[in-house]
Amino acid sequence: MPSNNRIVVPEARQALNQMKAEIASELGLSNYEQIDKGNLTSRQNGYVGGYMTKRLVEQAERNMSGK
Repeated sequence: MPSNNRIVVPEARQALNQMKAEIASELGLSNYEQIDKGNLTSRQNGYVGGYMTKRLVEQAERNMSGK
């Protein structure tokens, strides 16, 4: 099934990949970039995406509030 996820600002790809790796590491998933994601549980993969979304929303809120 093709993914509908696409990066709207291609220049952000490297920063997003770095954020994904950092969050995965914080969650105890070392070497996340090299792991076959199919071998992880849906919960593990979901945590990474969920925490990324949470962190991006927090950054946007800080930027919007001028902090």
